Amino acid sequence: MLVVSYDIHDTKLRTRFSKMLTRNGAIRLQFSVYEVNNTKRVLDNLMIKIDQIAKEFSGSDSVIIFDVSEVKLKKYGNAIHRDVDIVYF
Repeated sequence: MLVVSYDIHDTKLRTRFSKMLTRNGAIRLQFSVYEVNNTKRVLDNLMIKIDQIAKEFSGSDSVIIFDVSEVKLKKYGNAIHRDVDIVYF
């Protein structure tokens, strides 16, 4: 699982980056923080797309990607409910 945090100054680029994350299975945790929990292949493809967009970053833009091990992950509050399937009949 990856946690992607970004601070991108240009509005168009920031919107494009956010939409690209969402299209690739990312779930927004906070305004500029996303969680991506998917197969290695999808995560590798996502990293390639991030590398391509990163070529357009200015000196003030930043993206931090955390590779988070499920074993060491601890969630609190609303975040604990994101991984639980809820079925209503």
